[in-house]
Amino acid sequence: MYGKIKISGNIELVTGMHIGESSAFAAIGAVDSPVIKDIRTGNPMIPGSSLKGKMRTLLAKELNNEFASQPNDDCDKITRLFGSSKDGNLKTARLLFPDMMLSNADALRKEVINGSTTEVKFENTINRATAVANPRQIERAVRGSVFKMELLYEVYKKDSEISVEEIEEDFKTIAEGMKLLEYDYLGGNGSRGYGKIKFNDLNASAVVGDIPEEIIDKCNEVLKNAIA
Repeated sequence: MYGKIKISGNIELVTGMHIGESSAFAAIGAVDSPVIKDIRTGNPMIPGSSLKGKMRTLLAKELNNEFASQPNDDCDKITRLFGSSKDGNLKTARLLFPDMMLSNADALRKEVINGSTTEVKFENTINRATAVANPRQIERAVRGSVFKMELLYEVYKKDSEISVEEIEEDFKTIAEGMKLLEYDYLGGNGSRGYGKIKFNDLNASAVVGDIPEEIIDKCNEVLKNAIA
């Protein structure tokens, strides 16, 4: 049996967030470091790869018994979710991370003074030897932005039955990754206060396959207890 469980919810920005795109061909006077945007709407977005990479990194710090110089050397709890290309230990990722789009753009434009879904923050670095300032402009998705999240978890039947214990353990690992991220940051410049986020309205539902209701109930129980 093969199925999918959708983990839906929202990512809310508690502080401004910067996930950058290339500025190699920026015009004179343009923002030095723009955020990545959805080309159809011009609104900021969260690439699935950004969320996946940060969650995996934080889980590796916590769960690996010893330093793993390569992702393929992560512990089984991590590679089971995120995959492995290591010879003799090939694993397909169970957890899929689609890109996340801004869901409250209209509300933000009414609330933000300039009617935009982004802001520009001016920052300086100072040369200690010469005291010369190097100002730069960093674009950020504004505080209060909400991004719709829909992760997909793949369910496989092992031997003749679904491993309920393994699915529950996987969801505890997912929940732990979310908790770690809430106490860290997403995107760049986290030490300057950027990228603090909060997960809201988490819910698991079966979207493909005949997955027993008790499994979905266990998944939702784990997610409910995950985020304070």
